[in-house]
Amino acid sequence: MPEAPSGRGDVERLVAELEEAEAYEQRLRQVISDVRDELAAGNAGAALSMLNAALNDIDCATDVVTRHRD
Repeated sequence: MPEAPSGRGDVERLVAELEEAEAYEQRLRQVISDVRDELAAGNAGAALSMLNAALNDIDCATDVVTRHRD
């Protein structure tokens, strides 16, 4: 069970993390949209390349997609 924030600093940190996660989600949604466009245009190779780049970004962004402890 996660602990409740203990002070204003914790709340501000959590808000910042939430904003970062929301921005990350938006970037992933844009990649999905772009990949669909490439597939619709018949560019499977370009779509695959974009997906590979997205997977690399996900691997590099573990602090966004997994819980981070100080």
